[in-house]
Amino acid sequence: METTIMAITIDPRSAHAPQIQTILTKHGCIITTRLGLHEVSETSCSEVGLIILHIHSSLDEVKVLEKELLEVNDVKVKYMTL
Repeated sequence: METTIMAITIDPRSAHAPQIQTILTKHGCIITTRLGLHEVSETSCSEVGLIILHIHSSLDEVKVLEKELLEVNDVKVKYMTL
């Protein structure tokens, strides 16, 4: 098993969040920590989303997750294995 940190950007966030949520739920057993970030102010809510994942699984499983995420328009994925 490997430890992987994955960063996912979504823009526009509101258009693709449901699809991303479905994919992350499907792979939930390999995700040990999930942190979602976007800027919020009193007058607006950013359309650019960032999700950071801490994953504990084989590299093959990480690549499957990456492939599914990249099938969603306007999504970028980067990861590093520790």
